[in-house]
Amino acid sequence: MRTNGIEMRVWAAFGYNPEVGSVVDEMTITGVALRSWRERWLQVGLFELGGLLLITPAFRWATGEGWGESVGLLVLLSLIATIWQAVFNTVFDRCEARWARRPAHLRPWQWRAVHALGFEVTLFLITWPVIVLWTGWTWWAAAVADLGLALAYTVYAFLYHWLFDRWRPVAAERGA
Repeated sequence: MRTNGIEMRVWAAFGYNPEVGSVVDEMTITGVALRSWRERWLQVGLFELGGLLLITPAFRWATGEGWGESVGLLVLLSLIATIWQAVFNTVFDRCEARWARRPAHLRPWQWRAVHALGFEVTLFLITWPVIVLWTGWTWWAAAVADLGLALAYTVYAFLYHWLFDRWRPVAAERGA
């Protein structure tokens, strides 16, 4: 498959080399070590589990929905967020590695805020219609609920990723 330079950069942002037909080594793309897929899924899985445990009771209380409705909706939103988080974090980390030449665990506070807000804004656009369909709420009510979730998760994401990066720096930095 022949590609031009722009297509190669787009594919490389997702870690794929269309010329070879396989995932490329992160160091080949950026010169900066990035998280492995195994490490990325650990990061995402722990994030979503912690988020469900912390935010479901508050969501239930704020909306007046029953436990079944609240847990069901938030588990569905969590599954959507898990997939989106893996994609978003991978692309964000690769772009940061390419342009700033640093791994995620060295990200400054300002970029952590951009990362958390960028993720939550894009996730809001994905999950808003899901909330309307699941609950039967008006678009306005669903937007308010989704905005509340986005604000709670933005604060949580900022703190969680900072702690995760301290606990598990990128493998090359750990000497692995």
